[in-house]
Amino acid sequence: MKFNVKNLLLTILTTLMVTATETNAQTTPKREFRGAWIQCVNGQFQGMGTANMQQTLRYQLDELQKDGVNAIIFQVRPECDALYESKLEPWSRFLTGVQGQVPSPYWDPLAWMIKECHQRGMELHAWINPYRARTKTTTALARNHIAITHPERVFAYDGLQVLNPALPENRNYICKVVEDIISRYDVDGLHIDDYFYPYPVAGQTIPDDAEYQKYSNGIRNRGDWRRYNVNLFIKQLSETIKKTKPWVKFGVSPFGIYRNKRNDPKLGSETNGLQNYDDLYADVLLWVNNGWIDYCVPQIYWEIGHSAADYKTLITWWNRYAGNRPLFIGEDVERTVKHADPQNPNSHQLPAKMRLHNQMRNVDGTVLWYAKAAVDNVGNYGHALRNVYWKNPALQPLMPFIDSKAPKKARSVKVDWQPNGPVLTWKQPKGKKWGDVVNRYVVYRFGPKEKVNLSDASKIVTITYDTQYKLPYRGGDVKYTYVVTALDRMSNESKAKKKKVKL
Repeated sequence: MKFNVKNLLLTILTTLMVTATETNAQTTPKREFRGAWIQCVNGQFQGMGTANMQQTLRYQLDELQKDGVNAIIFQVRPECDALYESKLEPWSRFLTGVQGQVPSPYWDPLAWMIKECHQRGMELHAWINPYRARTKTTTALARNHIAITHPERVFAYDGLQVLNPALPENRNYICKVVEDIISRYDVDGLHIDDYFYPYPVAGQTIPDDAEYQKYSNGIRNRGDWRRYNVNLFIKQLSETIKKTKPWVKFGVSPFGIYRNKRNDPKLGSETNGLQNYDDLYADVLLWVNNGWIDYCVPQIYWEIGHSAADYKTLITWWNRYAGNRPLFIGEDVERTVKHADPQNPNSHQLPAKMRLHNQMRNVDGTVLWYAKAAVDNVGNYGHALRNVYWKNPALQPLMPFIDSKAPKKARSVKVDWQPNGPVLTWKQPKGKKWGDVVNRYVVYRFGPKEKVNLSDASKIVTITYDTQYKLPYRGGDVKYTYVVTALDRMSNESKAKKKKVKL
């Protein structure tokens, strides 16, 4: 059943008033991954120019910050190219319009985005497409593109060119690219999506007979062998990231169906669609259970009640089977507001999906597909986030398997009365090892009769990379207690440092 968004206003306001009661300070999680994908492969920035692209991105980041987003997943390598300065791969045509062409006026989008995101208290995860070498719409490749310099390492499939996952030199090459990115840029995460072996197309055959004969390693089943190749890559990439910068989070966003029950009666879901395991040769549960990835974002883009891939069925399945690593749900903004809630035809499906999130013990967050849809407030989705669901700031989920030790608390917390009003300031505590170094802070505010309770997310006023916070001054008649805590790179939180001030 489709829902008419134009007639939504009155019904959505009523729904949000009800939902606001359900989503109060006591039920709002203090820790939650609230991400948004910003993609370039759709051409939204192509040939836009430096100034216009920066203006567009600033606007998107400002709106996403208002919506409560705390992490941006930014596409920087769509087809073995770069939206950053690279000596290994050419500049992307999705940036300049021509692959290999330097942006003019010159800028480095990845470096720029890291700075802009951190200024807004957001994490930045660099998103790469590991195997895709050329999209269907790309007609010319730069001279230093891998498909030109090493055509023997690429195969054609349905208008695409793909780095052959069977070749060890391709695994090494991708890992070298990732090592280059994370060693030179202060990214918080490295993110890959669901493009492993190409999506199957009728009448098309993956041309890997020669590689199978050479590298079969005794594996008799071709599908098992292809999964083996991808497993080798995921493990090697994980090891590369941890060796280079152990705090960089490695995330994977697989297609929303692992296996259908008819293919796997034991582990399959009650669905009927393309499968990670059988069709893309991606054994996501193996990666989760072996700890090769740090977080998983299945793309559950369908609606509740979908005949072949029901949203409720899938979020329940992932919650049950993929809980050994932090689990975030990839949400399709437009599809969510396009369809009515089967239990409440007067509302679209955002409230119902959020209730499902709250019911799932292992679901620690959401990633929005795609950022611009939330920025454009399609179906009032963005404003529902900022006014209800993500009204209060949230810390990132903990990852104790990387680091669980809290840093030292902030030093010298004081109020500095400046000409434009009071400013709360503090100093960074000392830390020797990477796990002890502070890079963010949380500021809480409590009223005169309120007990300090750091578990109450509604008392968080900001999460910031800065060492100061401008205080709201209203005459100096009311005494507030401000609390500053320090966060390390894995969002472990220090003990509190309090400061009382009359505002």
